[in-house]
Amino acid sequence: MCLSLAVSVKWQKETFSAVEIDASQPPYVFKCQLYDLTGVPPERQKIMIKGGLLKDDADWSTLGVKEGQKLMMMGTADEIVKAPEKGPVFMEDLPEEEQVVAVGHSAGLFNLGNTCYMNSTVQCLHLVPELKSALIKYPHAGRSSDLDQSSHLLTVATRDLFNELDKSVKPVLRKKFPQFGQLHNGSFMQQDAEECWTQLLYNLSQSLRSPSCSENPDTVKALFGIELVSRVHCEESGEESSETESVYALKCHISQEVNHLHEGLKHGLKSELEKASPSLGRSAIYLKDSCINGLPRYLTIQFVRFFWKRESNQKAKILRKVDYPVELDVYDLCSNDLRKKLEAPRRILRDEEGKKLGLKTNEKSSGSVDKDVKMIEAEGSSNASGESSKTTSQEDKEMHLTGIYDLVAVLTHKGRSADSGHYVAWVKQESGKWIQYDDDNPIPQREEDIPKLSGGGDWHMAYICMYKARLLPM
Repeated sequence: MCLSLAVSVKWQKETFSAVEIDASQPPYVFKCQLYDLTGVPPERQKIMIKGGLLKDDADWSTLGVKEGQKLMMMGTADEIVKAPEKGPVFMEDLPEEEQVVAVGHSAGLFNLGNTCYMNSTVQCLHLVPELKSALIKYPHAGRSSDLDQSSHLLTVATRDLFNELDKSVKPVLRKKFPQFGQLHNGSFMQQDAEECWTQLLYNLSQSLRSPSCSENPDTVKALFGIELVSRVHCEESGEESSETESVYALKCHISQEVNHLHEGLKHGLKSELEKASPSLGRSAIYLKDSCINGLPRYLTIQFVRFFWKRESNQKAKILRKVDYPVELDVYDLCSNDLRKKLEAPRRILRDEEGKKLGLKTNEKSSGSVDKDVKMIEAEGSSNASGESSKTTSQEDKEMHLTGIYDLVAVLTHKGRSADSGHYVAWVKQESGKWIQYDDDNPIPQREEDIPKLSGGGDWHMAYICMYKARLLPM
């Protein structure tokens, strides 16, 4: 038999002529040729030859195949892979709104020179959907008569900037806030992020409760306001009085005795002041003991790390490490009245957590509530307007605070002075992932690394923490 000859192969309704056989190669090579022609894999091919089937390792010289001989093949071809209806779409080709969804986080903010304090403040507040909703409803028309022009412009700028951040993954220019744009020798000056945070919230609280705004008149207060009730007494004269006030942040005072956030908060709720005593007819020392009498949806905590140093005539920084939790319980910082209101939701919460762990629940506590009550976090508890959301099975239930909060943002400072160094925002996304917003550079971070921003060195350390309320439908 010659080393090369041509045959024809009939398969189904097709006939392939002049198919070359290389007799120096095993029949498997011939089957591979037929695979290229028909799409039938070699293992499925059944080629009839001399009353039998052609085997992969047969010897051509013993098969008696002749030039021009017609061979019969049976077998099913592989399904032809269809080209996709739509070709691959690269993320950079998507509209910016879709890029935000694909990336999983919003844009960074350019640093125009010492403006990181504002960038980090904006990124932390931007995560509050109820605040964004209230800003969207802020009128585009002129300001109301009870609001000054600069406050109106700042509110409009904040609304527009939040909107840009939601629609872009590209860094947004930070020209929106001229109020904080102090210049020194032609460059922006560094500012205290806590002062920026406080001023911005105060401005929004005024703007969003004006008659021209259709939103809840107490939107910002409901989201961030903390009601404090204080007992003020003078040990020397025996005088005693009570005071109430609303603040937007709790202070964590730092001393040699403070190692944990909770200890610092307790210190922050006690203070000493000097004022005139009517009964003594002179100044006297009064002790002020405060407790929380009303909780917000978003609890802001400031670590009091800076103090005025007379020697250097500037703000100095306390570098001491102060640990803070991912889950914060403020029940023991609350007044007796507020504790009573929190007891029922907390009891249900404990039962629900016990069920997850496979523990027996207290029948007395759980018997008075619906068995289908499920604890949900605040991110699922509010719709766009900031009102309590309702599902089909929870239409007649209201959302109740539990006194338990989950960490959602940390604003850190790196450096030795509040008016220098660098500020960065670490923000938890809706997906549960953490993003470090270092100006225009968003960087994914591991959740277990967030509590490590507790200080003790010259690296980033927590200056402001924001916690989100864990709500319970009842």
